[in-house]
Amino acid sequence: MINLFRLEKLQSKKLKYGLIAIFILFVVVGTVLLKYYRNIFSSNIDLGEKTELFIQIPSGADMQSVLHLFEESHCVINLSSLEWVMNKKHYGELVKSGQYRIEEGMSNNNLVNILRSGDQAPINLTFNNTRTLEEFAGKIGSQIESDSLSILNFLKDEASLKPYGFKPETVIGLFIPNSYQVYWNMSPKSFTDRMYKEYVKFWNVDRMKKASKLNLTPMQVSTLASIVDEETIKEDEKARVAGVYINRLKRGIKLDADPTLKFAWGDFSMRRVLNKHKAIKSPYNTYKYAGLPPGPIRQASVSGLNSVLNCETHKYIYFCASPEFNGYHVFASSLREHNKNAANYQRALNLQRIFK
Repeated sequence: MINLFRLEKLQSKKLKYGLIAIFILFVVVGTVLLKYYRNIFSSNIDLGEKTELFIQIPSGADMQSVLHLFEESHCVINLSSLEWVMNKKHYGELVKSGQYRIEEGMSNNNLVNILRSGDQAPINLTFNNTRTLEEFAGKIGSQIESDSLSILNFLKDEASLKPYGFKPETVIGLFIPNSYQVYWNMSPKSFTDRMYKEYVKFWNVDRMKKASKLNLTPMQVSTLASIVDEETIKEDEKARVAGVYINRLKRGIKLDADPTLKFAWGDFSMRRVLNKHKAIKSPYNTYKYAGLPPGPIRQASVSGLNSVLNCETHKYIYFCASPEFNGYHVFASSLREHNKNAANYQRALNLQRIFK
């Protein structure tokens, strides 16, 4: 009887200890699972008052350099847990360059999935009002991963430009000023590919018909528009100025465009064109050579392009800057009238002591 009692007591203790062991096991397993869950699915991004942040991962980056970017951004609550999830998901083998949108409250799982997939957030690339390829390359290089030198070298390489039908002296006309959504990590070639699509889109059937009616190619329109843009800052005057140049082209009269001389001399700050400037031996010297110069003297604005395509129909052959220095011009249909207008402007320059 006593042995039976002892046996029952022993079994009761074993059951008790067994239940305790099972409980402890559940606690340990639960703790581990909870830690795993938190590492993977809990929020690990704190942006403070911001709702989103953009991280730019350069080409050739590895996992550690990406972690360093996040460390510098001060947006990750627990960097070790992010590294742990990256390792579990083999992110080190799948690092993709680009700009990525990081949102408030993101989990490590969501973050790593976006980075692994290469699901980039596009940037708004804007360019306008640029005169030279060097300046243009600088503007683009400041907004995308490719540096200005690699962009410039691509745009000056005839072999690279041949598939697009452009040359170094005309390629500035390929880029239509606007804001475009593009990917930050695009190469000079992929950037030019995208801009060529926009160029083709811009030169639709309607614009092509208008250019053809003027006996101009799209590139010739860009070249003339670049001159118009340099001649006047007044939008309501551009179509009239364009009409003057169209009249001169139709009659075989040299353009005599001061901006082309400034381009040839490499000095756009020149306010007074003198006879010595007109003597320069350059295909861009429209005082010396008839017709349009070899290419645009700057990036033509959309308003400049449209002003050529929709130029005013009139009889003006000449124009010169207004002596009132208000940005407008005085137009003339005869040389005698023009000489009178030009003399008034020269006197105004002298009074202002502007001699060059």
